[in-house]
Amino acid sequence: MKVVVFDDGGLIGVETALCVRDHGHDVDVISAPAGLHSVSREEIAAALYNCAVVIDLSCQPSPAAGTLTEDQGFAVDEENLARSWLCFTSDLLQAEKAAGVKHHVALSVVGVDRIRSEGVFRVLQARESLVQQSGTSYSILRATQMFESAEDIATTGTEDWIVWVPPVEVRPVALTDVAVLLAHTAASRPLIGVREIAGPEKFRLDAFIRAALLAHLEYRRVFVDVRSRFFGARLRPSDLLPGADAYIAQTTCREWVTSRPAPGIPS
Repeated sequence: MKVVVFDDGGLIGVETALCVRDHGHDVDVISAPAGLHSVSREEIAAALYNCAVVIDLSCQPSPAAGTLTEDQGFAVDEENLARSWLCFTSDLLQAEKAAGVKHHVALSVVGVDRIRSEGVFRVLQARESLVQQSGTSYSILRATQMFESAEDIATTGTEDWIVWVPPVEVRPVALTDVAVLLAHTAASRPLIGVREIAGPEKFRLDAFIRAALLAHLEYRRVFVDVRSRFFGARLRPSDLLPGADAYIAQTTCREWVTSRPAPGIPS
């Protein structure tokens, strides 16, 4: 079975492809660090030849989704973001239908169903709706914040070398655990629904960011501010937590930190 992974050039695409190969399937990775909007419809169609399953890892919250401003903090241009993300998703889904792809697996974010009214989350909700209405069998995997995303989260809240975040709780998860579940989902029957994955421990967001930055030998101070937004959205304390039926991965924050190479030393 041929599986094609689309990603924005991050590590998650490589890890997911390796996990798919562990299931015994052929896999191609279409990676576009400049953004998948730069991939033409012709390139998408060529990549999907004889493809059975697509894993779409594009359109994830990152500093590229907005601009850091003095008055509003991290501001998201929702109209521009929607134009980019939804155009690519629509093109991909149409190409899948033309190529006879049987299963579309999309990576999304825990809390999209609760924070769908503003910021990046409004666009993510619209992206999920496109997948659900596409006519192709699908599985949506919503993940909590990955350990590896902590630096990006900090970047969106940094002002004068101080990181400001909202007072919310998170259950961060290791990227490798997400990749394993993505590959398993791709190799299984479509869910025709949503599944969540979260880490085993609950932290307040500021504590998580502080610990992750220290693992990078980053010494930015991290503070809480109820006015702070998260990728353009105002959050309630539990908005980023998974539901009771979520798959709970095993990698703890301590295990993730100790498994990483020392900063500045190649792995």
